[in-house]
Amino acid sequence: MTPQTGIPGIANAQQPQIPGEPSSARVTINDVARAAQVSVSTVSKVVNGRYGVAPATIAKVHQVISELGYETSLVASSLRSTRTNIIGILVAEFEPFSLGLLNGISATLRGTPYDLMAYAGNLSPEGHAGWERRSLSRLGGTLIDGAIIVTPTVEVPHSSVPVVAIDPHAGPEMPIAIDVDNRSGAYTATRHLLDLGHRRIGHIRGRGDLASAHLREQGYRQALEEAGVEFDGQLSHDGDYQHDAAVQAAHDLLDLPQPPTAIFAANDLSALAALQVAGERGLQVPGDLSIIGFDDIPAAAQSSPPLSTVRQPLHEMGAQAVSMLLGLLAGEDVRSPGHLPAVLVPRETTGPARSS
Repeated sequence: MTPQTGIPGIANAQQPQIPGEPSSARVTINDVARAAQVSVSTVSKVVNGRYGVAPATIAKVHQVISELGYETSLVASSLRSTRTNIIGILVAEFEPFSLGLLNGISATLRGTPYDLMAYAGNLSPEGHAGWERRSLSRLGGTLIDGAIIVTPTVEVPHSSVPVVAIDPHAGPEMPIAIDVDNRSGAYTATRHLLDLGHRRIGHIRGRGDLASAHLREQGYRQALEEAGVEFDGQLSHDGDYQHDAAVQAAHDLLDLPQPPTAIFAANDLSALAALQVAGERGLQVPGDLSIIGFDDIPAAAQSSPPLSTVRQPLHEMGAQAVSMLLGLLAGEDVRSPGHLPAVLVPRETTGPARSS
């Protein structure tokens, strides 16, 4: 599939199109000026960060830019005729998963004419949603030739540059993407616990807007069903792939009248949070509680005891994302590959279920 280049536009000269509704017309600086009811020069000043514009006007222009999907820096994009030879990797934050991918990305770019720009989105106080669109607006078409977006929070079907996603959003309209077989990996993790005799297995879920979180919960449920263990909603809590949320989820699980004897966490950060909570409560891992995660970040092998997990081939995922993006930039027909395998890595946090 070739990269999608259309972006949300204007229905006509007077009335802005409903935000998010696609159009074949490309949004221009004139469209933004009309919708914001300001001059083109004012929009230019706002986008380029120049002085002389009232704060309220700046806020209004940025709101219109966000609603219309105006993703290129104004005059620069129309004047630009050559490539920058820079690939951008856009992340919400530099956490272990992203850093693992960066190693594969940077290694694969060696020997190519491209440099790498790693860019962390400026998260708003309201949360993560939309950081990648803001990042593409700042960088796309002027500073970078293409982008690799890690765990996007919203659908990004339109961009001024080719885009590849890693760990894609759950929405149907996404660019080509790299991912592992999340369902199979979660099934294998849960099956490992079942084979050790565990029947009350808690699950700390991932981020609800990501396909990976849904697939990992499906794999967890599938393993339980095949083992004849009825799914118990009390044993499944949101962890959001974040430490603090996972700490609360672990406390909620262990506060149950019949707490689980094992926990499958949707990522290693959540599993390490559960390991922390178990230690604070004086529980022995794995004697009192078995814990398994997903990702195999470096901290997993370094924890005490070393964390059992499911390994994502982060280096290979980063490398494949680069290869696909370079193909798009070369005008090739690039499609999403099949899921990469997720491999069980049993260590010292999983053991036989305690006797009742």
